[in-house]
Amino acid sequence: MARNATNELLQKAKKSKSDEFYTQLSDIESELQHYKSHFENQVVYCNCDDPRISNFFNYFTSNFNELGLKKIITSCYREQVKNLFNTEEDEKGFFFEYTGTEGEKNKPTSTDLVYFNGDGDFRSSESIELLKQSDIVVTNPPFSLFREYVAQLVKYDKKFLIIGNINAITYKEILVLRFVLCNGREL
Repeated sequence: MARNATNELLQKAKKSKSDEFYTQLSDIESELQHYKSHFENQVVYCNCDDPRISNFFNYFTSNFNELGLKKIITSCYREQVKNLFNTEEDEKGFFFEYTGTEGEKNKPTSTDLVYFNGDGDFRSSESIELLKQSDIVVTNPPFSLFREYVAQLVKYDKKFLIIGNINAITYKEILVLRFVLCNGREL
């Protein structure tokens, strides 16, 4: 079932300079149905997703066996914030690995999460180590860092399905990538 697409949320996010966009499960199901055969025996990394609320994570855990996945890794960035109410020096990013083993929860609690030493930014060495373990990356990356994000995926030769702003297809870095992909490189 298609949903009514409006840009109201995008306009609000633009005004507040926010990169937080949550992708609806129905949109994920609709798009990923075309790629099911590509996931067999793969490690999927959702490196911009809180596993407690991510619909990408929900999709992959719900379809783990049907897709024949090996593992799902999801990691989450936590902005370092200091304020009067925050008793911690900073908040750390975290990740969660799901292998579909019997008895394993597909909705992690705080005690199931593994905390990074840092904030969990996709550019951090800790996040890159998880990226190296993966076969394919599926997420909704920060739009403001889209060029840098795609460059990292290309650098580490990762297959990916990511959501981006429609204007991203006009970025010179993306146009070059599209040229390479269309001229014989396996997708």
